[in-house]
Amino acid sequence: MPSDPPRETPDNPRPNAQDEERNRFSGRAARYARVSAGVGGIAAKMIGSRAFGLEIDRSRNAAELARALGGLKGPIMKVAQLLATIPDVLPPEYSAELAQLQSDAPPMGWAFVKRRMTAELGAGWQKRFAKFEHQPAAAASLGQVHRAWAHDGTKLACKLQYPEMASAVEADLSQLGMIFALHRRMDPAIDTREMAEEIAARVREELDYEREAGHMALYGAVLQDEKRIRVPQLYSELSTRRLLTMNWLDGKRLLEFKEHSLEDRNFLAEAMFRAWWHPFSHVAVIHGDPHLGNYTVFEEEGRPAGINLLDYGCVRIFPPRFVEGVIELYRGLQNGDRERIVAAYETWGFRGLSNELIDILNIWARFIYGPLLEDRVRAIADGVPPAQYGRGEAFKVHQALKEKGPVTVPREFVFMDRAAIGLGGVFLHLRAEMNFYRLFNEEIEGFSVEEVTRRQEAALLAAGLEGETIGSIRP
Repeated sequence: MPSDPPRETPDNPRPNAQDEERNRFSGRAARYARVSAGVGGIAAKMIGSRAFGLEIDRSRNAAELARALGGLKGPIMKVAQLLATIPDVLPPEYSAELAQLQSDAPPMGWAFVKRRMTAELGAGWQKRFAKFEHQPAAAASLGQVHRAWAHDGTKLACKLQYPEMASAVEADLSQLGMIFALHRRMDPAIDTREMAEEIAARVREELDYEREAGHMALYGAVLQDEKRIRVPQLYSELSTRRLLTMNWLDGKRLLEFKEHSLEDRNFLAEAMFRAWWHPFSHVAVIHGDPHLGNYTVFEEEGRPAGINLLDYGCVRIFPPRFVEGVIELYRGLQNGDRERIVAAYETWGFRGLSNELIDILNIWARFIYGPLLEDRVRAIADGVPPAQYGRGEAFKVHQALKEKGPVTVPREFVFMDRAAIGLGGVFLHLRAEMNFYRLFNEEIEGFSVEEVTRRQEAALLAAGLEGETIGSIRP
């Protein structure tokens, strides 16, 4: 049985080291041990309570799980936070605790940076930059970003992936899968199997910076005529599968504009609306990570002039028929056309829906589509306290599914729902007041599956992503 290749050392960095960071058994085993220590006890309690018919203190158990995961940086933190944003994947006690986990990880030191950069660009990598900052500008769960300057003076952002991430991702997904399986047995309102598959696929994709470079090029082309939205430009000669170099986009945090005038807040909200809905309605693509840190605001003459759209690791490419389903459900809700509503759910992949389950799904659909259905200026929450927005609907859906369910949520639906909720959260933070109905109808005007298919194929080909359409939408 062949052994793992020798590992790189600070004194022996090799140009092909990135090929040695594949999903290795030894790396997975080490990660399994670390993660199991954190989640094993929680899983044992869940199994024990089930076996002996005891009521488990879910609030206490959730807090213990959050503490266990909080001591582990890396993919498990990213997945846990992601799950906390998707309604009903986890019990509410777990979601509340996991939502508080901080995504910022302690940065790797300069020794790691030198090894990574040498492995990706070769021994003389520092000569390819006019300047490269030793301290990272940002650190997250899968990598960190350093500022650098090109020889022509252009400020750059260099995103470096942490070592052994492929092994860590597989180990972490496996451990979390155990928790999901137990949850399905104990609280089976929603069958999470397809959702777990979707989450795993997207997290694995985030390790491929070449794919992320293609996503960035795709968004740059789709939004090239939109002056309010800036997309970074790739420096391909300074990028690899685990190093992504792009121009640095200066900007302020979105939340710094919460107290600006309503005019400024609406301007930013409208730019965000277009940045999300235009790529979806025109080429069937969404930016699937609604984290506020993925957007910054650039200014001109002291006023907000637009948004910088950052981080393209979590991008979802859909079959164009999925977009048709979104629009058909909208029209069905708008006109009270139940047959059209059911057809839309089936287009997405929902199967075996009873009348009761359709009524339950419609509770959530009317909540998500609510701001788009009324031709008037309104806030996204429309009089509901922001902290309570959506909670009543989520509770009703969960309780009804416990009685009438479970329902299997198709994997294509997961990031659409998550991103829509995240976008709504941005509007809540900005306290925007707009006519969402008109903005939405402008984006879907003249929609046709054939035209979106044509545009998508051309856009993916130009971005080097041909054949990347993901999904199993039914004809």
